[in-house]
Amino acid sequence: MSNPVDTILTREEQEALTPDDVLAILEEGNRRFVEGDVTHRDHREQVRLAAGGQYPKAIILSCVDSRIPVEDVFDRGIGDVFVARVAGNFVNVDILGSMEFACKVAGAKLVLVLGHESCGAIKGAIDRVELGNLTAMLQNLHPAVDAVTDVEGPRSSDNGALVHRVAEENVRLSMAAIRERSEVLRSLEEAGEIRIVGGMYAMETGRVTFL
Repeated sequence: MSNPVDTILTREEQEALTPDDVLAILEEGNRRFVEGDVTHRDHREQVRLAAGGQYPKAIILSCVDSRIPVEDVFDRGIGDVFVARVAGNFVNVDILGSMEFACKVAGAKLVLVLGHESCGAIKGAIDRVELGNLTAMLQNLHPAVDAVTDVEGPRSSDNGALVHRVAEENVRLSMAAIRERSEVLRSLEEAGEIRIVGGMYAMETGRVTFL
């Protein structure tokens, strides 16, 4: 029998999980990450075991920020989660299609939109930065900037409270966009087959606060 740290989720094990089970698994994994008590894994062995198929628990939409190693943040191994990344963790048709594949086709039980503190994309959107293709990309974040109107201080990226609130609002708007723009995912959530949740990653501690 394989060492538990080397096992890969089977279809039967995936099907037995509920969305709440998966959320609890991610919460517990993040606790271990914060406390420095992560699971030992033999990645070479996991690669071999995962070669025949994949049955991940969740799909996580994260920012591209290099300081957020998504699998490590939740103490997950190879084959455990799908990860989609784009600066500012916003939703577009490609991300939605990826989420629909992950949940409807591959059986994932949870969609997590993961924002973070001190997000460069959020700061750029607040400051209305214009630079090549970045200009069009940041427009996806402008609705979150415009929605936050009750933070005191300058409307610039120098205002840490504003940056944090906009990042949280962007997560919430992304969750709403998933439900609004994907009939597949909305129907799965309404049937209780998946959950769509949000979270914020704290840079200094590594802790994820679920929204």
